[in-house]
Amino acid sequence: MSELPALFSDLALILVTAGVTTVIFKWLKQPLVLGYIIAGLLIGPYFPWFPVINDHHSVETWSEIGMVFLLFAIGLEFSFKKLKKQAGTVGITALTELVSMCIIGFLLGKLMGWKQMDSIFLGAMLSMSSTTIIAKAFEDLKLKGEKFTSSVIGVLVVEDLAAILMMVILSTLAVSTALDGRELMFSVLKLVFFLLVWYVGGVFLIPTILKWARKFMTEETLTVFAVGLCFFMVWLANKAGFSSALGAFIMGSILAETLEAEMIHKLTTPIKNLFGAVFFVSVGMMVNPAILLQYWWQILVITVVVVTLKSLSSGVGMLLSGDNLHNAVRAGMCFGQIGEFSFIIATVGMSFGVIDDFLYPIIVSVSIITTFLTPYLIKGGEPLYQWIDKKVPESWTKFFGNKERSVKAKNGNLITMKTFVVDRLKSTVLYAAILLAITLLCFSLLEPVLNSLPQPYSGIIVAGVSLVIASPFIWAIGFKHDLDKETEKLVKANKASRTMVWIMDALRFLIAWFFASRILRHGLNAEFWRSLNIQMDVMVMAIVASLVFLLLLRTLSPAMRWYERIEKRFTDNMNNRETLQSFVLPEILQENFALEKITLSAKSSYVGKRIRDCDFYETFGASVVGIDRADEVLDLPRRDFVLYPMDEITFLGTEEQLAKLRPHIEIEEDVLVKERPQSDVDIYYSEVKPTSAYLGVTLHDSDIRNRFNALVIAIERNDEFVLNPKSSIVFEEGDKVWFVASESHAKELFESNKKGGTSTPETVITQ
Repeated sequence: MSELPALFSDLALILVTAGVTTVIFKWLKQPLVLGYIIAGLLIGPYFPWFPVINDHHSVETWSEIGMVFLLFAIGLEFSFKKLKKQAGTVGITALTELVSMCIIGFLLGKLMGWKQMDSIFLGAMLSMSSTTIIAKAFEDLKLKGEKFTSSVIGVLVVEDLAAILMMVILSTLAVSTALDGRELMFSVLKLVFFLLVWYVGGVFLIPTILKWARKFMTEETLTVFAVGLCFFMVWLANKAGFSSALGAFIMGSILAETLEAEMIHKLTTPIKNLFGAVFFVSVGMMVNPAILLQYWWQILVITVVVVTLKSLSSGVGMLLSGDNLHNAVRAGMCFGQIGEFSFIIATVGMSFGVIDDFLYPIIVSVSIITTFLTPYLIKGGEPLYQWIDKKVPESWTKFFGNKERSVKAKNGNLITMKTFVVDRLKSTVLYAAILLAITLLCFSLLEPVLNSLPQPYSGIIVAGVSLVIASPFIWAIGFKHDLDKETEKLVKANKASRTMVWIMDALRFLIAWFFASRILRHGLNAEFWRSLNIQMDVMVMAIVASLVFLLLLRTLSPAMRWYERIEKRFTDNMNNRETLQSFVLPEILQENFALEKITLSAKSSYVGKRIRDCDFYETFGASVVGIDRADEVLDLPRRDFVLYPMDEITFLGTEEQLAKLRPHIEIEEDVLVKERPQSDVDIYYSEVKPTSAYLGVTLHDSDIRNRFNALVIAIERNDEFVLNPKSSIVFEEGDKVWFVASESHAKELFESNKKGGTSTPETVITQ
């Protein structure tokens, strides 16, 4: 038999050690992520008193898979709609924290006597937080669903995107010690382009495929399909030059908009837990006690700066964005650590040879220490806020008051020139990205296939197919604004408005012409005209042909109808998950309220109560708007409706109100698998003898079930069994009657079976 690969023994060691340490940490009521880190320390290469793993490369691969599933799970719980609603808070907080920590890290490196490049890289590394660690801490501390946690996740997403651009900047500085603005701009455009194309294409295609395949889906096929999509997007992200974590997150956020999102999350959670454990253990394996001793004071200083100033800068950014003091303090305490992207940035510096070797182990050590402190920092956010609230002047408290106490006023119908221009620019960028993607795909897919065809046929086919596929979006970017009634109102307002509308229309038409001209110039190139024995300037002919195409497109309704169908499908897919709710909140109310479906646990105090007897509104300010029970959906249930376990109750309230209510509805079981309480019920049998009181009596007339609380399960007659006998069966001499009862009731039944005298049970059988 062949020798078992080392990976199996390594995984056995990792998972068994992690299982033991997490059980201990659960017993100590500490976050599980800390148990994983301790497990990694024990089996790591720097702890010689414990067995160590053999195949580090395979474990690193499994760790990478773990990070992929962790980010995929975060994406499934993330909503770009919420990010859009919190764009101001998230953007300002991320910008404040990133800029502050880059400057602080640079100055700190200089104060410690490090070289300039070491200091620059230190600032970049200190600005990165760990999405996976914070998300795991939220899960362990039961904080998911609160408003500040969604803001924190949004900031982390922006940080991860900024990290991609930061690596471009640092790579440029490492090579030329000067920033190349063109390369940075190209990286920004590349990132925006891929994010738009991936998200728009994913939202359009994936829910459509799932809708078609829904009736054929089982738990097995849905799991395989979802995990396959996750790794497909990871591959695409890697091919585009981005991290695998970004690809996993993007696919998770796309699937989050589908009806299957909750089921996918449920099915992939065990996979995430398994591979996530390997990831967190691998983090602990990087702890080197010797490094801690050698660079102890640098590690201590950087750790203190990260915990204090990083948390402070994030909290200040939250306040600057207009959020309240309570959310700012709790959110700020979440950022007191550095994460995985810091390792990647350090690796970039080492690969270019521009940073000293000691910087990487220092950053790893700081990351481990701050990761260990993260759950305690997050738990300390609420006490810190209470302390600050008592110490700061009352005027400060009022200034940073809870803005959720009053409902925000917003005119959702007001249309201004600013909103008009912003909306037009957004749609223009989106259409341009889609057209660019279509153009690149058509050229790269069609040309290799048509290489064998001579001109002019290959050029005509490439240009024709590309224009047909792109025509709905060329029409939308060039002519769709004519259908907007708001535009007409702005045009009639004043001369300046008319000028601005004309400029926007002209800009969109020029972009539409550019893509039409580009497609025609690529297909009808110089070789095309030479094959027709015509001497023509390609540029001139492309301009003329594209203008003719646009004039025809302007008058053709199929392109318009095709685009409208595409837009409707995208909108329906985007709002797919909202159809599970009783109704959809309009955007103006989403600023103040939220709809959330919460499952009623069997241990909740509300089980068995009528809605009128529950304090949902009186105590928490939340209202019940719907209940899902099995396949039945009850909208606006009456107040005398009785709540049962596993009812899915849809509540309406603010995010703070729902966060306070949730722990009283969803109650986690203390023990995963419960032991059955010891019972004295057992299996007995008694023989019907000539003197028996039940001889010739039917089972029904004997009334054994009611008199002795005993259940007759079988009658042995002539070496054959009558299982679950009918009540009409008559007891005969020699029958062995098998029944289930408690010991006391069995003795009573045995006594009643005798016509006189006292005796003990003939036989007692325990199964």
